Amino acid sequence: MGSVTGAVLTVLLLSSTQNWNRVRAGNSYDCDEPLVPALSQASFSSSSELSSSHGPGFARLNRRDGAGGWSPLVSNKYQWLQIDLGERMEITAVATQGGYGSSNWVTSYLLMFSDSGRNWKQYRQEDSIWGFSGNANADSVVYYRLQPSIKARFLRFLPLEWNPKGRIGMRIEVFGCAYRSEVVDLDGRSSLLYRFDQKSLSPIKETISLKFKTMQSDGILLHREGQNGDHITLELRRGKLFLLINSADTRLPSPHTRINLTLGSLLDDQHWHAVLIQRAGKLVNFTVDEHRHRFHAQGEFSSLDLDSEISFGGILAPGKSVSFSQKNFHGCLENLYYNGVDIIDLAKRQKPQIFAMGNVSFSCSQPQSVPVTFLSPRSYLALPGSSREDEVAAAFQFRTWNNAGLLLFSELQLVSGGLLLFLNDGKLKLNLYQPGKLPSDITAGVGLNDGQWHSVSISARRNHLSVVVDGQVASAAASLGPEQVYSGGTYYFGGCPDNSFGSKCKNPLGGFQGCMRRISISNKVVDLISVQQGTLGNFSDLQIDSCGITDRCLPNYCEHGGECSQSWNTFHCNCANTGYTGATCHNSIYEQSCEAYKHRGNTSGFYYIDSDGSGPLEPFLLYCNMTDGTPLSWWVGRTNETHTYWGGSSPDPQKCACGLEGNCVDSQYYCNCDADRNEWTNDTGVLSYKEHLPVTKIVITDTGRPHSEAAYKLGPLLCRGDRSFWNSASFNTEASYLHFPTFHGELSADVSFFFKTTASSGVFLENLGITDFIRIELRSPAVVTFSFDVGNGPSEVSVQSPTHFNDNQWHHVRVERNMKEASIQVDQLPPQTQPAPADGHVLLQLNSQLFVGGTATRQRGFLGCLRALQLNGQALDLEDRARVTPGVEPGCRGHCSSYGKLCRNGGNCREKPSGFSCDCTFSAYSGPFCSDEIAAYFGSGSSVVYHFQENYPLSKNSSSHAASFHGDLKLRREMIKFSFRTTRTPSSLLYVSSFYKEYLSVIIAKNGSLQVRYKLNRYQEPDVVTFDFKNMADGQLHHVQINREEGVVFVEIDENARRQVHLSSGTEFSAVKSLVLGRILEHSDVDQETALAGAQGFLGCLSAVQLSHVAPLKAALHPSRSALVTVSGHVTESSCVAQAGTDATSRERTHSFADHSGTRDDREPLANAIKSDSAVIGGLIAVVIFILLCITAIAVRIYQQKRLYKRNEAKRSENVDGAEAVLKSQLDRQNAVSENQKEYFF
Repeated sequence: MGSVTGAVLTVLLLSSTQNWNRVRAGNSYDCDEPLVPALSQASFSSSSELSSSHGPGFARLNRRDGAGGWSPLVSNKYQWLQIDLGERMEITAVATQGGYGSSNWVTSYLLMFSDSGRNWKQYRQEDSIWGFSGNANADSVVYYRLQPSIKARFLRFLPLEWNPKGRIGMRIEVFGCAYRSEVVDLDGRSSLLYRFDQKSLSPIKETISLKFKTMQSDGILLHREGQNGDHITLELRRGKLFLLINSADTRLPSPHTRINLTLGSLLDDQHWHAVLIQRAGKLVNFTVDEHRHRFHAQGEFSSLDLDSEISFGGILAPGKSVSFSQKNFHGCLENLYYNGVDIIDLAKRQKPQIFAMGNVSFSCSQPQSVPVTFLSPRSYLALPGSSREDEVAAAFQFRTWNNAGLLLFSELQLVSGGLLLFLNDGKLKLNLYQPGKLPSDITAGVGLNDGQWHSVSISARRNHLSVVVDGQVASAAASLGPEQVYSGGTYYFGGCPDNSFGSKCKNPLGGFQGCMRRISISNKVVDLISVQQGTLGNFSDLQIDSCGITDRCLPNYCEHGGECSQSWNTFHCNCANTGYTGATCHNSIYEQSCEAYKHRGNTSGFYYIDSDGSGPLEPFLLYCNMTDGTPLSWWVGRTNETHTYWGGSSPDPQKCACGLEGNCVDSQYYCNCDADRNEWTNDTGVLSYKEHLPVTKIVITDTGRPHSEAAYKLGPLLCRGDRSFWNSASFNTEASYLHFPTFHGELSADVSFFFKTTASSGVFLENLGITDFIRIELRSPAVVTFSFDVGNGPSEVSVQSPTHFNDNQWHHVRVERNMKEASIQVDQLPPQTQPAPADGHVLLQLNSQLFVGGTATRQRGFLGCLRALQLNGQALDLEDRARVTPGVEPGCRGHCSSYGKLCRNGGNCREKPSGFSCDCTFSAYSGPFCSDEIAAYFGSGSSVVYHFQENYPLSKNSSSHAASFHGDLKLRREMIKFSFRTTRTPSSLLYVSSFYKEYLSVIIAKNGSLQVRYKLNRYQEPDVVTFDFKNMADGQLHHVQINREEGVVFVEIDENARRQVHLSSGTEFSAVKSLVLGRILEHSDVDQETALAGAQGFLGCLSAVQLSHVAPLKAALHPSRSALVTVSGHVTESSCVAQAGTDATSRERTHSFADHSGTRDDREPLANAIKSDSAVIGGLIAVVIFILLCITAIAVRIYQQKRLYKRNEAKRSENVDGAEAVLKSQLDRQNAVSENQKEYFF
């Protein structure tokens, strides 16, 4: 047992010493003297003591006298140990021990300080940590460096937790040095005026430093003004500091003449707050306590015309040009310096440069106000009143962030019932209820949960009920009836005790969390110190003589412009209209590149791109070109340099494209526009040097020549690809890893990556600190875990999948840790979150290198592939590091196993070194995902004939749908798909012939029915499958799918009409010869219906035609290899998109500027807003005018074609040209819509 204890002691001493030395090195002066040894016994006090030998005077570090330390009579969280340093001192460190040789020690405690022994303030670490970790045994010493240091006279140690096998026991030491200061007290009507020599000061530089403390929420701390309206003012408003700098320079735009900076919150707490103002030309530094705001003014805001005097505490000569409140400051100022001059010292010595107005004293008064903090919803304060008084009356002040909670309950005597005062939705409600009567209600105030002090007084007497809020009488109600009201004797503030106490207290909305002060009952002020000492009333979970309210929105941890709101325990971020989401608006809702959108299956179009993910750059709109080809990129946000080269040229030649090619209209110039001719010329091209983009401004100056004009058009940013998206590495051994510099994500951190593996476990990433760490790992085949420690002890959050992750498929992981929570999401599984402790450590402090694919111990390493690793939006180059790391290879194989499903319509996935591509060779579609349909408009008498050659290089496995077509082979099965649109009957849609007079025809008969005719035996009549449920020549888009398996044929029309038949003519298609779309030109032995339709041909639109692996339209319109295709008549590439009800997933989605509407916070990745700069506005106007002209032209064309059609119908009953015109006009109308969607106007 002794060896174990010794080990623990060593670790504790080593840890605490390291902590001491590490922080101590940051001090630039010697302020580490022990302060307790010089104190007398009377300087120590406590809430209670176990015995005279356990008194507070024995609580000196390393002392063994008495019982060896202080222990209270009862060990609970309301005990405290206090020391009086005699005067204000600077305290830089504290140290604690347990009781000597005992089992009494404190494991955690609060540290509080005060100037007067009243109104205590808790010392906080990291803005949110209240508690200090204490001891693990009786004799080890735990030191804490205080940064920032404390300037105070009194210190209190409040034990929170202690050894469960013992009791509270403490010995303490305090380190620091003497603190000297100059103080002035201003009573709200007094102030100081300092006059100085203007010539000795710089007009553009100014430095002001001071400390202040006050109980008032408003007041002017300093003011300096000039004759023309220039002024600098530091004003306290609603507990916040406002620095106002105004320039009356009429040359500046109005927004550039004012600086309004806000810092701090809850500064009316009667504690010292430090202020530093530094102004140097356009740069302003404004610091309040540890919070800083740096501002760089625009324009010529460098010199202010100010008088050579400055006032402190108020405005001595009001009314010049200041339009704000002129309430003087009421409180104390300390160490007030103006440009290095000690103002308070000059005032004390009554120097002539200082003019004092009103009652100015040089010691700081201490208003005795005892606040009380209601720490939890279970808190309450029960105070006695005078029983059976004929009035219920109480008054108090409160401040809170919560919008609901019980403030006061009082039971009534004689008439059963009660009086409730509570907050609901930020409003005050007074409710008096009596059995058998309707309750009496009064509502007063609004927004009372704003963190400010609000005063309340209530009164219920005879038949009068009233409430006053902040001096305003809300209302009075004569509704109590004739009965006399008598108080019940006990007033419950903030909540109700447990029911076991027998109280009749009612609490409909939960307990109050916040602060109260100046409590009075029946016009008698309550002594809260007596309550603390246990001689008055009763309470639970309170902190008396301290207001523990804190502003959780300062600093604002909501990122990217998110709005912060708060309650007592936490804060909330409203991310609406920011383009980001998450607990702190950290995560972008947009992808980081076009490649990321592409791998999700999106096609070319406008998208918002957030290039740095969770970084500071805002999302921007650009056009993503998803097709393969040379990258064209306009980049936003690089440089403010001036460039004189134009589109089509690189930066160095300083020319236009025509200057490089030597074909400018005037050989004397390197740009066409430089010639300044009488006719219009242009220089057009692509700016592709991304380091110089975006084009944020175009300046065209006057040439000085009469009648010279200029115009410009600026296109959108075009992007393609993402080198980091496919950046990957393969980890081949468990001991291998990649290392990178330390990850810095102190307040918010996000990590995202893809992985694939066949291993059952392994660590993806690890980064260590002294005690802090983060780790992401595959814990088991179906569990991914994010574990971390930021000083509150190890925590972890996991995602468990119903299927295994080690399936050799790509899986996406994203983890985030911020002030509010930690979360992890894998693929599309529900994200898992873990809330952060309300008052825990928040800073993630790491110092080791970042290990990727392994750990520092070279154990539990990851086996598999990692890709697209990003930390806080910054990509890590895995491939570059893998090239020089043993056991790790750059790149990964097997992308098609995960992304092959993106290749549609028969496209085949092909592996690439970085990513994949879709091979559309054997598909009737094209595009990056084989999703762009290939369609053609067939004019009257036109046709496309696809000839099957003898040596056509196809697979001879006839068991597949891509069975071989060969003159000597027999086809036992085929799959046919196509779509069509027409208004003419009869029509021949598709015809397949053979050398043996066998054929397949798909026609529309005269009655509008669709017929599929199979003749697989020359000696028999064809088998016919007829669909006559509607007229198929109705001008709508129809989809046809035919599958034959020997003698069984399955036909589907428009995905709803289906039919299966058994052929009687045969089971084999022998010696396939050709496939004909449209008019059948060859003379063949076919049935009469097929012959009639074949003679008429087809007039309309055919799309996505495919016979097994053959795509005849694609071969005709997009020839890529030697295929015998004959095109006759008018066949042009078009679109068969219908007005409504079409399959939108079968074609590429495109978007014009007209589609961009809505807020940027929409979750759709497509463009939905355009920045309203002048170039885009001009473009939009051009779009509108162009569309109107197109509509007019189309309407005229339709009208002309209709007149022609009607005139010809009167002459002939059937006119091919007329029908063609009708269909062509309908297609034109449809294509006009589609083509408008595919045009991009800049």
